[in-house]
Amino acid sequence: MFTMYLSSSLSLIVILFTSLFFISISSLQTPKHYVVYMGSPIEADVHNSEAYYFQMLDTLLPREESERRKGIHHYKHAFRGFSAMLTEAEAATLSGHDEVVSVFEDPMLELHTTRSWDFLDSLSGVSSSFPIYNSFHGSSDIIIGVVDTGIWPESPSFSDKGFGEIPLKWKGICMEGADFNKFNCNRKLIGARYYKSTGATSARDSNGHGTHTASTAAGAHVDGVSDRGLARGTAKGGQPGCRVAAYKTCTADGCPGSAMLKAMDDAVHDGVDIISISIGLSAAFTSDYLSDPIAIGAFHAELKGIMVIASAGNDGPNASTVTNVAPWLFTVAASNIDRDFQSSVILGSGKVIRGTGIHFSNATRPKAYSLVYARNAAAASKPVEDARTCLPGSLDPKKVSGKVVVCVMPRDAVTTKQIIKVVVEDAGARGLILVNQKEKIRASDFGRFPFSEVDMTDGYKILKYILHTKRPTVIILPTVEVKPTKPAPVVALFSSRGPSSLTENILKPDVMAPGVSILAALPPPKTAKPSTPEFGLRSGTSMSCPHVSGAAAFVKAHRPSWTPSMIKSALMTTAITHDNMRRPVTNTSGLTSTPHETGAGEINPNRAINPGLVFETTTQDYLQFLCYYGYSQKTISKTLTKATKFSSSKKTSKDLISNINYPSISIGNLRRGQRKMIERSVRNVGPERNVTYVAHIEAPEGLVVKVAPKRLVFEENVDKVSFKVWFYGEKSAPKRYHHGSLEWSDGYHSVRSVFSVNIN
Repeated sequence: MFTMYLSSSLSLIVILFTSLFFISISSLQTPKHYVVYMGSPIEADVHNSEAYYFQMLDTLLPREESERRKGIHHYKHAFRGFSAMLTEAEAATLSGHDEVVSVFEDPMLELHTTRSWDFLDSLSGVSSSFPIYNSFHGSSDIIIGVVDTGIWPESPSFSDKGFGEIPLKWKGICMEGADFNKFNCNRKLIGARYYKSTGATSARDSNGHGTHTASTAAGAHVDGVSDRGLARGTAKGGQPGCRVAAYKTCTADGCPGSAMLKAMDDAVHDGVDIISISIGLSAAFTSDYLSDPIAIGAFHAELKGIMVIASAGNDGPNASTVTNVAPWLFTVAASNIDRDFQSSVILGSGKVIRGTGIHFSNATRPKAYSLVYARNAAAASKPVEDARTCLPGSLDPKKVSGKVVVCVMPRDAVTTKQIIKVVVEDAGARGLILVNQKEKIRASDFGRFPFSEVDMTDGYKILKYILHTKRPTVIILPTVEVKPTKPAPVVALFSSRGPSSLTENILKPDVMAPGVSILAALPPPKTAKPSTPEFGLRSGTSMSCPHVSGAAAFVKAHRPSWTPSMIKSALMTTAITHDNMRRPVTNTSGLTSTPHETGAGEINPNRAINPGLVFETTTQDYLQFLCYYGYSQKTISKTLTKATKFSSSKKTSKDLISNINYPSISIGNLRRGQRKMIERSVRNVGPERNVTYVAHIEAPEGLVVKVAPKRLVFEENVDKVSFKVWFYGEKSAPKRYHHGSLEWSDGYHSVRSVFSVNIN
């Protein structure tokens, strides 16, 4: 009997092993979409041509597979390479080619889903002669390329009223498609492209994300707009006088990295000045710099003098969730503005509790409904704790149908407010009161479903009322707008946090900008005419990113000769670190925020046009960064043109990354009792050539910070000065990150660099 059992078990193991073996072999032989990155173009060289890429594929792929040998995308303007359907074995073979930098499977990126400009203007406290809403102050030649879900060209946000001829530098096209023709472009929306590999049939935006981000960055003035009556006012972008070019890379399925690369390659060729990308990899799937489509495309755009601004991601509040962390990217976190949306409830006792939320009920007059605590409405055999938090399948429809349900928001990050809404609505409830036990509440849009969100204190009052009332009832009042609210800005709960999981020696995110309940253009309902104005509220770092794109365009309009790193420095060193109560900016827990949440702070465009000093991060800095990170000189050299000279440092250590000339400072590892020196240089761009800046340091207890020299003296022929900063971790210092700042002032300008130092 034992022998038979053993024989049977061995046979099963052999079958299982054989199956796994063939599955493994099959996976190696199944073609998948890969990107083959080959560095910078070689001028006037056949190696840039599609024919050369065909030849590479021709020698690798079977003759009978003619379609695969054509490839899918070909990159030839800002960088070289192609994408194609390859097996794992074929990809491995190509990765060994002398001209190939990296080969990686095509990743699927995700979307990081205007009173905001008035708020930034008021928060700065600066009376500027260059107000943000000066539409055409030198900005009509600036072109913002928006890589996203496309665009709705008929929106009044893209009206070309007042615009002159399209700049001669523009080389792009208005790509025609199924429901998009060349006449949909104008002198404002000067270009549009889409990419068939994504499944798109035109550049038209059916999602709304791309239209919203483009109008936030550069939308024209549109008066009297609102989201179904809320947030009524004038919508406008950060720099309404800018031109816009749309690159549709995203559909309902996501944003393929290969199409993202093609869009950035095209944008560089077309002549854009700024690329705005509210897209990124999930924090759970970080990729190194030479296998990340956005990092690769942005690196080559930077080499061409084109600024790339990207969202930090929506995976907060957990640490080390920030994405788009390459130093040549401008990475943006999200905050709220001084506006909120109140959805109050009236208990049957007459007590009014002010909740938060956005809903648009059809009812002309709010109605009282029976009120039930979800814990008391558990389905048979379901744990009452599951019902308390309204987990899927936990509620008994007979106990909640026709009533307003009180649910307690679970502490895990898996069950979202939208999931709870679906659970409650599917059970037949007529409304939802959500008790939030972990965060400062922000308004969530629940459409036509009556909804209010309250904190634990008010939640306890509601539960106490239910407990002591035989037939509890409630009315959920319609949403009303409340402004100005305090405090603002506050770091958004969803905004991804640092430090970067790739390297802690570059401080990310870089800055923060409004990203909560932002009003901007959207496509109209399907039943409406295409030209019907439509605006809506959306939240995410997707919304904060175009705010910075508009701010960067604003700075460039006034400082056209500045490089991307100078504009970045200006926006970082002039950023605001206090709220509208003149207190340090806080997060949703009410705690003082850190640079891992806010970066340098909330952008202040008015101050950024006159920062006094700037940190210039050069191409050599970025190349040294790659070297310190661990890439070989051979690999780095492939990314460059022959005209760019680079010799790698003899010392290569990730600790040295802290020394590249970045506007902020981050040290990922400082031992107790250790002293570390960081060097920086700044250029005087202020109106006074003979000027002296004096240092002021704010350092936390346990971290000793000193600077030399303490005074930076600029003269007629001396516009660039270096300084050194020493960091010393005291032996009694707590083992954690310590944050502070170094500020240089000439009595008028304040040039502030934040620092984060991890003492171990």
